[in-house]
Amino acid sequence: MPDIHRLNSREETFWADLDGLLAWESVADHGVRAIVDEILAAVRTEGDAALLRYTERFDRLSLAHAADLEIDSRRLIEALAGIPAEQRAALETAAARIRRYAERQRLEGWQIEDPDGTVLGQRVTPLDSVGLYVPGGKAAYPSSVLMNAIPAKVAGVPLLVMVVPAPGGELNELVLAAAAVAGVDRVFTLGGAQAVAALAYGTETVPAVDKIVGPGNIFVAAAKREVFGTVGIDMIAGPSEILVVCDGETDPDWIAADLFSQAEHDEQAQAILVSQDGEFLDRVQAAMDRLLESMPRAEIIRASLSRRGALVQVRSLDEAIEVANHIAPEHLELSVADPQALLDGGLRHAGAIFMGRYTSEAVGDYCAGPNHVLPTSRTARFSSPLGVYDFQKRSSIIACSPAGAAELGRTASVLARGEGLVAHARSAEMRSE
Repeated sequence: MPDIHRLNSREETFWADLDGLLAWESVADHGVRAIVDEILAAVRTEGDAALLRYTERFDRLSLAHAADLEIDSRRLIEALAGIPAEQRAALETAAARIRRYAERQRLEGWQIEDPDGTVLGQRVTPLDSVGLYVPGGKAAYPSSVLMNAIPAKVAGVPLLVMVVPAPGGELNELVLAAAAVAGVDRVFTLGGAQAVAALAYGTETVPAVDKIVGPGNIFVAAAKREVFGTVGIDMIAGPSEILVVCDGETDPDWIAADLFSQAEHDEQAQAILVSQDGEFLDRVQAAMDRLLESMPRAEIIRASLSRRGALVQVRSLDEAIEVANHIAPEHLELSVADPQALLDGGLRHAGAIFMGRYTSEAVGDYCAGPNHVLPTSRTARFSSPLGVYDFQKRSSIIACSPAGAAELGRTASVLARGEGLVAHARSAEMRSE
């Protein structure tokens, strides 16, 4: 029986109790940072030699040459050909849906012309290179390969470099097959902070990239934070989260399974159900008690629900939306009769929104189309899902006509002299004289 928190918005301490439940310490462990800093410095100064040393130390994989870290592209094709037909069809179906959604996100450049002939605009170009971190070994995440790689390729990124650890030389065939489907250009058997360092700084064998994306453990997350500025990163992701808002009319077993779907990720994952129907919360609790033992990851689910899970009773669905906006969850299920009414009724903060009783969060993780790389830990208040736009950059365009130079130069001169920057003023004035 999972021991899950019960909260009620009528209690005076409700908001404080909720904030306590939401609190999560990010990658700030000093011991982890010390190890990561050492690895980053070693890879930056020693290059391939450090990669080989850390690969042997952490992944129990001894290689004679750094070139052996790279997986031949033919190996990806072999993996795709060798997996069961059902798995290949699922990968290709998911990839097609992700690609179709991503193509709608592509930003386009534009230009406008003033009456005096001055042209203003915006030029959109893809990043030159992107690194994709993929967990390896027993943890297989082919869906993350698709979700990270396909938007980059839709954006037009010419070089996509994937790093995936191979503990003891073990490679996951589904991950390699997903890399083939997604169009990954180069793959290296690297993991941990050393993989992040290689992508950020480059070595004799591994090319430096402009941005690093993809999930990883606390060492990977800490390394991404440290190299930010040298390269771009997608985000520092916290534990998985789901918030379900339900009116009490959905099958309790469905809701219990939805909560389990995120709780099974790890002991720090967060699953919360909000409803105005207290009796329904009791029915979901009973469903969880009944279904838990059938889950292979029952102990992880139990720990997650006990630490950070909650069943929350509110006064109304309007108040449920207020709670949802405060939580700003990674995944938000609106399991109600009219989800559009809630969406239009003031809902503002969520990474991904799943509309209606028949839309499970799980389809979003794998194949619906929108990206499953989402803001966590309340960062949906100010950030967005990973998308094509994360692999594009914008440049402003300004082209002055003679008349425009004269007009703009006078304005610029006044402002520049007001700031005491005379050279700025003279530069603008010379084109106005």
